[in-house]
This record gives sequence, C-alpha cells and structure tokens, in this order.
Amino acid sequence: MSQTRLIAIEQDILAKNDSFAAVNRQLFAAKGVFVLNLMSSPGSGKTTLLTRTLTDLKGRFPMAVIEGDQQTSFDADRIRATGTPAIQVNTGRGCHLDAQMVTQAVGRLPVETGSVLFIENVGNLVCPAGFDLGEAHKVVVLSVTEGEDKPLKYPAMFAGADLLLVNKIDLLPHLTFDVARMIAYARQLKPDLRVIEVSATTGQGLEDWYGWIAAGLAKAVAGRGA
Repeated sequence: MSQTRLIAIEQDILAKNDSFAAVNRQLFAAKGVFVLNLMSSPGSGKTTLLTRTLTDLKGRFPMAVIEGDQQTSFDADRIRATGTPAIQVNTGRGCHLDAQMVTQAVGRLPVETGSVLFIENVGNLVCPAGFDLGEAHKVVVLSVTEGEDKPLKYPAMFAGADLLLVNKIDLLPHLTFDVARMIAYARQLKPDLRVIEVSATTGQGLEDWYGWIAAGLAKAVAGRGA
C-alpha cells in the first residue's frame, strides 16, 4: 500500500472519530459533565490513583468511569468496588479507546448531570494521543519508576496533555529519578503544562488534584447549555 493511501485512510479514520467526539462533547456540555481522559503507560499506577480518587471524593459529587483495556474486566471490577458506576470497554487488539466507543459506553452508563466522568484509556503512550474522545482535558500519569525522558520519547502525548500527574512520589527516596528534569522535558513540548506531584499511597498532592477536578466541574456546570 502506498504512503499516500495510508495517509488517506488515517485521515478518514480521524475524521470519523472527530465527528463522534463532537457529539460527545455537545452531550457532556449540555449536561454539565466534566470529562477527563486519563492516559499513561502500563504500570504507572493509574488505576490505583483513580480508585483512591473515587474513594476520597465519594459523596462530594456524582462520578462514573469508562474503563479501557485490551482484555479482562479486572480494572472495572476494582472501580465498581468503590461504589462508582463503571463500564468496561475491551478493545481486543486495539491500543486505545476511540470516540465511538465512548459514545456507546455513555449510552449504557448512568452519567448524571453535573458529574465527573473519568475515562481510563488503554495503557499506552502512543495511540491514545491521536484520538479525541470529547473530553474536557487530557491527563497524563507518569510514575517516578519510569524514565525521565518519557516526554521526549512520546512527544505527542505530553504536548497534547492539559495536566501531568507525577505519580508514586513516595518512592523517590529509593530512586534516582530527577523530577525537575522530567518536568523540564515535558514543558519543552508544552510550556504551560500544569504539573501535580501525587502519591496514591500516602495521599501527598491529592488535595491539589482534587481541587483541580472540583474547579473543572464547577466550570462545566456553570457553562451548562451555553
């Protein structure tokens, strides 16, 4: 297949995805739903951080989760154990969620007006970066057990992110990971990137993360139907 043909197919796929994303975004805006697309490489602690978040924020506002994995329902089961409505989307060989999958999942998930919807994407720092799901923000989780150079190795992901959560910072005394260097790399790609350092184990930094979520939800509710 020629390069021209490959480019044309990719453009068609992205155009179809973007049309579904636009529908999702209109639906979320009309209901005042604050939607976050959580992305990371496997092993970053994303699901653990999400379950801690759901547990700590329970009762403050309604929440729901769309959980993306290639196989199994393990992570969705962990989410439901917090009492939060969740639906599992298995992508098979696919390495990311797309907007149509989100459209279908929302149709089967109770997403309340004035709620937060977390979309936990498939663990991958490449494919998810190219697909708009209709979210308000892309949030990248990078743990200190990974390489400092991840932002430069996967530039599209970090350039497109609105928030970077640096996870597992409780492990820093046992590692040589240079947080400042990693953040500098990320801000080469997006100078205004917001960064919050967190630990789902000790709770460090979580109030800043929760405050960011609450502020985003308040804005979504205030702009409902606008």
